[in-house]
Amino acid sequence: MDIRELVRIRTHHPEAVAEAAARRARRPLVGGSGRLMIVAADHPARGALGVGERGFAMANRADLLRRLCLALSRPGVDGVLATADILDDLLLLGALENKVVMGSMNRGGLQGASFELDDRFTGHRAQDIERLGFDAGKLLLRIDYTDPGSLTTLESTARAIDDMAARRLPVFVEPFVSHRTQEGRLRNDLSAEAVTKSIAIASGLGGTSAYTWLKLPVTENPDDMAEVMQTSTLPAVLLGGEVGDDQDGAYEKWRGALQLPTVRGLVVGRSLLYPPDGDVAAAVDTAVGLL
Repeated sequence: MDIRELVRIRTHHPEAVAEAAARRARRPLVGGSGRLMIVAADHPARGALGVGERGFAMANRADLLRRLCLALSRPGVDGVLATADILDDLLLLGALENKVVMGSMNRGGLQGASFELDDRFTGHRAQDIERLGFDAGKLLLRIDYTDPGSLTTLESTARAIDDMAARRLPVFVEPFVSHRTQEGRLRNDLSAEAVTKSIAIASGLGGTSAYTWLKLPVTENPDDMAEVMQTSTLPAVLLGGEVGDDQDGAYEKWRGALQLPTVRGLVVGRSLLYPPDGDVAAAVDTAVGLL
């Protein structure tokens, strides 16, 4: 990977991004297996650069791109979820051929900010995803019943779902019921009750749910997932979230939930790109094997 060449192209030929998008070989969202394995890398645009105890693990863009290209090259990996800057780099590197490309839509709720739940759509718009020939969008919906910012996010989420559906583009909605700790940090509630509520709320947003998918966590007690997933008929993928050092435990949680009828795959980021042992290929291959 030649970072100097990437910068040279960006400096002298910015139109190369659109040209690479226009000639990119595309594929169906879901192949013959009916399963999806997507690698996520949209965390940096929220200022969320940490992985475990490494506070700035994702801050080195060249290293992140190397990890992404390695992950995308592994058999069974269908595509990537990222913000415009990262997808533009991957387009220029030729790493998105015959891959599912998902644009990250709302990045305004910066990690740790007082306005974190007023999550503005500062990333890809529906028209950008359509113009670039990408395959889907993704948005995050965190709902705190005590924070008025959640209402703004709810409304803008519904309109984004409408905009995507009007273009017949799938949108993956990642809902949480959240709350702030006494220290002011935002925490997502992974109890069965909270995840059930988040699914019910997200499923009913917008004028149609025809193009809506859900991106969901495994509940605190994995045994609750079978009942929780009865809340909606929308297709769903599991998210990775903070895994920590217990990589094997995370795999087991995903393995069980992947057997449920509405669960169609995985969208996992940091735990595969920055595994505790540093072996990206092995982490990705193990996750693919769960499907």
